[in-house]
Amino acid sequence: MKILVANLGSTSFKYSLFDMTDERELARGGIERIGGDDVPDHGMAIDRTLRQLVDDGALRSLDELAGIGFKAVHGGGAWDTAVVTDEVLTTMETFSDVAPAHNPAYVSAMRSLRDRLPDVPQVAAFETGFHRTIPEARQLFGIPYEWSSELGVRRYGFHGASHRYIAGRTAELLERADLKLISCHLGGSSSICAIDAGRSVANSFAMTPQSGLPHNNRVGDFDVYAMLKLLDKTEHSFDELLDILAKQGGLLGISGVSNDLRDIEQAAEQGNERARLAIDVLVESIRNFIGAFAVALGGIDVIAFTGGIGENAVGLRTKVCAGMDFLGVRLDETRNQTRGTEATISSDDSSVRVMIVPTNEELVVARQTKEQLSKQ
Repeated sequence: MKILVANLGSTSFKYSLFDMTDERELARGGIERIGGDDVPDHGMAIDRTLRQLVDDGALRSLDELAGIGFKAVHGGGAWDTAVVTDEVLTTMETFSDVAPAHNPAYVSAMRSLRDRLPDVPQVAAFETGFHRTIPEARQLFGIPYEWSSELGVRRYGFHGASHRYIAGRTAELLERADLKLISCHLGGSSSICAIDAGRSVANSFAMTPQSGLPHNNRVGDFDVYAMLKLLDKTEHSFDELLDILAKQGGLLGISGVSNDLRDIEQAAEQGNERARLAIDVLVESIRNFIGAFAVALGGIDVIAFTGGIGENAVGLRTKVCAGMDFLGVRLDETRNQTRGTEATISSDDSSVRVMIVPTNEELVVARQTKEQLSKQ
């Protein structure tokens, strides 16, 4: 069974092809800067990808595809995974206003692929699905209840594929299914997840991917009433302010240097105080969620770092874990020099194991797609 996994952004189309008989990855690639003269839309990106898979020999023909899985972002709380139907597409469109960088691109790609490959089933594996097990008391805002029950305004959580993988892989590595785990997915987009025996019980994201930790250039948590001050004291409209918060906020907004932590760390080492402050703000936010989620879990067995930053940012991990002896967290600075590979980086006398666990979101989506298709 060969399954194509699609991971889309507003200007990108990335893919992985798996043979699910043994979960081998047969091909991986992508197209960036969609919308320019070379690749004007996702439809052309899809055409190039399908042609390349055959030309490179990853597929003898497109008839070999058993299904296409999408790392879909927001479908509300209706599904974990779902075969793509008109109902699914309509629901995704209703949430495009709160996931504008993702949902429109996915809907467009799903329709394009359905036109090109009408006999190949599509499966949407929603980022929100893993978090459906979060207790309702951690999902609701302090708003009129009808806004939650009728309009779907609540905390959903994202990065479900990554946190699902970390939960499964950590349990496999430690040979324990009952772990109280805090998964720290830190990258261009970041989130923290509390996982109890493989089930999500809290996530730092709220209703939209703009929330939670400060991201590379997205704001993270923000007081909605602060918009009144910004509308009054700046010349920007409401829509312009939203665009600024989405594209010029986060680490970029604080540092004024870059949206890449590596550039910010270099600037901080050279004495740039705003760069240092951006790092400190991110660290404090991570630590706040770890503390809150330790309470939600009733203790911690493992803290796992993943994502481009989590797997590689040695100094950031040191700062995050500093002064956590009272929780039983002790980092081994020699082990912490590890980058990009599975490792335990806590000391032998740490009662909480601190680990690096590189994620594999595409494999999770391929597994979910295979499982969903087997039900049909």
